[in-house]
Amino acid sequence: MYHRSFTWGHLKNKIRWSESWVEKLWILVLLLAALILFMINLGGLPLRDWDEGTVAQVAREIASAPAGSLRWLYPTLAGEPYLNKPPLVHLLIAGTYKVGGVNEWTARLPGALLTAISVPLLYCIGREIFKSRTPAIFSALIYLTLLPVVRHGRLAMLDGPVLCFFLLMIWCVLRSRRDLRWSLGAGIGFGLICLTKGIMGLLLGAIAFLFILWDTPRLLISGYVWLGILIGGAPVVAWYAAQWLHYGQKFLSTGVVDQSLERIWAPVENHTGPPWYYLLEILKYAWPWLLLLPQGWRLAWENRNWGWAKLVLVWSTVYLLAISVMGTKLPWYVFPIYPAVALTGGAQLAEVCHYWPRGQCYPRSWLVGLGLLGVVAFGGSLYFGGLGGEINQPLQLVLASAALTLLIAAVLMAQKDLQFISILFWGMYVSLLLFMTSPHWVWELAEAYPVKPVAAIIERSTPRGKIIYTSFPYERPSLNFYSDRQVIPASDSELTQHWEQNSQPYLLLDANILNQLNLKGVKRLGAAAEWTLITRRAD
Repeated sequence: MYHRSFTWGHLKNKIRWSESWVEKLWILVLLLAALILFMINLGGLPLRDWDEGTVAQVAREIASAPAGSLRWLYPTLAGEPYLNKPPLVHLLIAGTYKVGGVNEWTARLPGALLTAISVPLLYCIGREIFKSRTPAIFSALIYLTLLPVVRHGRLAMLDGPVLCFFLLMIWCVLRSRRDLRWSLGAGIGFGLICLTKGIMGLLLGAIAFLFILWDTPRLLISGYVWLGILIGGAPVVAWYAAQWLHYGQKFLSTGVVDQSLERIWAPVENHTGPPWYYLLEILKYAWPWLLLLPQGWRLAWENRNWGWAKLVLVWSTVYLLAISVMGTKLPWYVFPIYPAVALTGGAQLAEVCHYWPRGQCYPRSWLVGLGLLGVVAFGGSLYFGGLGGEINQPLQLVLASAALTLLIAAVLMAQKDLQFISILFWGMYVSLLLFMTSPHWVWELAEAYPVKPVAAIIERSTPRGKIIYTSFPYERPSLNFYSDRQVIPASDSELTQHWEQNSQPYLLLDANILNQLNLKGVKRLGAAAEWTLITRRAD
């Protein structure tokens, strides 16, 4: 009896050890795959306007501050107080600047690394809520091969880090159901979200709270939970208190109301849209995994007594409803819903693998959808291959890879072959890898003139700290960053006024406006991308 007990105990220990190594191997594989996808060609394209240019400039001003300066606590933008968001990510970027210099790669590195880490984090969440490993693996791979996750996660923005901190918080919440001490980690994750995007932490924290209330309400009376909230919230309260003491009413009106709370009920800077705005964003970019969602959400509703279903239902509905009723609409606000989309799709794929009878037909919508997507991608490949008049080899290759993936998957699905899942994951990963090596993954750069040649002329031809006025209709933070000058849009009358009243004006004008204004005594300092930098000729 003793020998049998010893043998059984030894076998259980060996199985436990083997399981542990399998877990670590999957985490390592997912992390490496994510790092390759998020890091390749990271610095190959210029920073885009608005968030990237602004974040990079704030980080540079922190990094260039003299020793002993409190710029890390009171960041600036063009020398003026920056009250938009807490500076956690800006501080991380400033740190990479000090190590690797100021460039696109160092500006994007912290966000890309944190978003890559979120991939194995989602796998860990799946291991907590699903009974088997398969849906956790599928969920992580869907998340890894979602275009908006990869693209936005690579940008020098706050959304990728927020997603990483949110997944950290959810993972710790799930683990705290078995060990209350993990509640401390959940509180830290909540604090990191708030130190990155301010009021966004309250919404994401509310999702975690509602899930606990539905799934494990006993956690809410645990001292560890409230201690974790205290530990995570203390630095947030301290930062807001420091801003209020330093800036007073200006911080409350600008940083809290105008830049945060007002976005709830009013469109900031005319960024508005209908209530279904974010549904359209998901419809545009979540393919081919969007095909899984109708059956996936039905599966979650049918299994709503299980923890995984409670989590994805609360996560999806609360977050989507909250951002849909907000007055301000921006495409990247939908970003935190994609992990829930991935978990839903992973659960549905696992259902197909484990519980559907062998030889049963898959949903017709999947087969038709994959076929149509494959045909569209193939047509796009032909178009960019010369049928459209101009050959674009990178896009042709990306679309050809996607078309091959989708059409082969559709054929395998028609044959009731489960290998269509492996083909989809591998093919989408390769297609995204090709896309990220192309010059098109930051497609917003095509919306305006190339910024770096123009910035080089401004930096070379104007004194530091000088303001340049331009006929371009809106401000370009990326131009400010690359030129290290303030380039301010102005109307024709304002341009003429600056020319006449300033002793040494600097104007950046397009050819039409330059001819139309007919300015006297013009000295041309340089031209690039149809833009000319001028000043007044010395008499």
